[in-house]
Amino acid sequence: MSKTTYKTDLAVMHPVRIRPGEGLTFRLKLWHALPILIFCIFYSSFGFAAVNPGQLSSFETLVKWMPLLFKGFGFNLLISVMAMAIGTAVGVGLGLGQISLNKFLSKISWFITQFYRNSPWLVLLFFAMFLLPFEFHIAGLKIPLPDWVKATFGLSLPVMANVSEIVRGAVISLPSGQWEAAESLAYTRRQILWLIILPQCVKRMLPPWMNLYSILTMATVLASIVGVSEVMTLTGRVLSSEGGRADLLAPFYSFVLLLFFVYCYPIARWTVYLEKKFAVKG
Repeated sequence: MSKTTYKTDLAVMHPVRIRPGEGLTFRLKLWHALPILIFCIFYSSFGFAAVNPGQLSSFETLVKWMPLLFKGFGFNLLISVMAMAIGTAVGVGLGLGQISLNKFLSKISWFITQFYRNSPWLVLLFFAMFLLPFEFHIAGLKIPLPDWVKATFGLSLPVMANVSEIVRGAVISLPSGQWEAAESLAYTRRQILWLIILPQCVKRMLPPWMNLYSILTMATVLASIVGVSEVMTLTGRVLSSEGGRADLLAPFYSFVLLLFFVYCYPIARWTVYLEKKFAVKG
């Protein structure tokens, strides 16, 4: 009788199952989000009896504010996409700097990677919010720097460091024979990297890169602490505008939880599919 072991994928926060000969299989299904939705609806319906006459029920109040919450969630996605794009662009260069033959460049790239990779995301967010100026003055023009842009830069810093480590790990994971064979054909180091090494690294980097994006998307709620009008900030404002009704807390925050689950879980499933597809067999 085969023995089943379990572990947790910390990057995307969902349990997985390992069986001999089958590889990694998920125990969660998309319909597992239904209990959250059912709880949201049930709790809202339960709160209907507790409201004052003429006051909307919890569920009706949630439906009324859904368009605003969807707009706030879209802002979360915008921040996550922009922070991921900036962090990836800089992180790739930083990762290549780590494997550079120039010792000074290699050490500087390593230090920057380790510093930002091991720093709390919230501290980096505050760092960007309070140290970056509110506006730039260029050639007599005032270019404002809104809070959400500064929050995007703040969240891109840990992304940059993690992408750098992903690139470095992918490059050094390739057999040394790849380098030796290319050098025997008189390829330069730059040609070896761009024509031989990096194309092979893409499939190795894609699954952890997608996991990192999932983590970043869930971390965008940190922007609410610094006043950015994303979904958590708007949820708090809606609850305040409704007079702080206690019966609205569970439905509204359950709805926010459901939004993130529905968006991030397919990414997690796709990540595991790619991990299986691109698995390196020893």
